[in-house]
Amino acid sequence: MTEPQPSVHPAPPVAAVPPRLSAGQFTMNVLNGTAIGVVAGLIPNAILGELFKYLATLNPVFTAGHQVVAAMQFTVPVLIGVLVGMQFRLTPIQTVVVGAAAFVSSGIAKFTEQGVMLAGIGDLINTMLTAAAAVLLIRWIGNRLGALNILALPVLAGAGAGLFGLLTLPWVRLVTSSLGELILTFTTLQPLAMAALIGAFFAMLIVSPISTVGLATAVGLSGLASGAANMGVSATFALLAVAMWRVNPIGPPLAVLLGTAKMMMPNVARKPRLLIPLALNGLLAGVAAALLGIQGTPFSAGFGSSGLVGPVNSYGLMEGDTPGRLIRLVTAYLIVPFLGAFLLHPLMLRLGVYEPQDLRFDP
Repeated sequence: MTEPQPSVHPAPPVAAVPPRLSAGQFTMNVLNGTAIGVVAGLIPNAILGELFKYLATLNPVFTAGHQVVAAMQFTVPVLIGVLVGMQFRLTPIQTVVVGAAAFVSSGIAKFTEQGVMLAGIGDLINTMLTAAAAVLLIRWIGNRLGALNILALPVLAGAGAGLFGLLTLPWVRLVTSSLGELILTFTTLQPLAMAALIGAFFAMLIVSPISTVGLATAVGLSGLASGAANMGVSATFALLAVAMWRVNPIGPPLAVLLGTAKMMMPNVARKPRLLIPLALNGLLAGVAAALLGIQGTPFSAGFGSSGLVGPVNSYGLMEGDTPGRLIRLVTAYLIVPFLGAFLLHPLMLRLGVYEPQDLRFDP
């Protein structure tokens, strides 16, 4: 007879310890997730928004198309949260919890007596902070709660990080309001100096987490100030597209040219000196805006050439015949930004301000 074997009890599960990350790598993961989320959420409207808006006047079916691409912008905070989670190789439930926390703290949803209203893409800085907080909570919790994780994660990491984000949102918005006050001081200067400074400022701002459109709307930029802001943003589109062309496949430069320059935030964070040529090209574009009389409205400022919002509004505010207005627009939004880009990019390479590989987009 065989002797009975002693019963073997499985060892209790040990909470998985996620690999340690440096502060720099953690930050880059958040920035990379944000960059891809911005591209995914904004590109459809940047390409098709104005086209569908025009075609809707000819056929109502395009109204629905315009609504679809416009509404996709509202998903940007969720996309950022999900993609940040994917950068950290989280599980599916952990990833969507980060997305949910990022959405509720972005400020995109406003609670009114008529219900919840969605507006814009939210505050990207706060969205990133909340996504980072959710990831930290999830990494701390790990598998400590075992089978209860599916219940605990949405509450502890999702609602907890979301509440943290809602509490920080008013303070984070102070950054935007402070920058707005700085821009308002520019508007007190004589027109050429004002346009140059606003062009340079917005050229740098478009590669930061701060919304150029939200900031311009908040301070009510109009007239030449609005035109200079759009020209600065367009100058960055042109310079980045030129600088990225040889070190990337065709997709990333075209995406930047269409209006998603924020996808280059990780590159600027790694190499802040990239801001030097952006500011210089924005300054040149701002001067051109003053000389050519490029104007805009508070609601068109900050878009640049994205979706043709800036050029279309500038055209409507111009005086003179159609050929003359078109020549000024082409000069302002195409010739000046690209001329500056083709001059500044090789100069910056020769001076060692940055290397070609610094412009490689690695999602």
